[in-house]
Amino acid sequence: MSENNGTKILLAFIAGAAVGAAIGYYLNSDKKEEIINDFKEGASKLKNDIEENLSMAKEMVDNFRKGSSDTTTENQA
Repeated sequence: MSENNGTKILLAFIAGAAVGAAIGYYLNSDKKEEIINDFKEGASKLKNDIEENLSMAKEMVDNFRKGSSDTTTENQA
């Protein structure tokens, strides 16, 4: 069992090193600014999507609460 964990750790280390090397290579290339701008645009879009979905979820919860409180009021009458 410990051999399996050791193998997983080694593979994770190798994968991390490969990703780090790739990032380092691209950040030192001529396309550095383009890559950074693409990343910023993607992060901004992701942030906007999360905010929009969070707003929709809050609205759904509010509507659910209103609906359940209306039902409770009707049942008490």
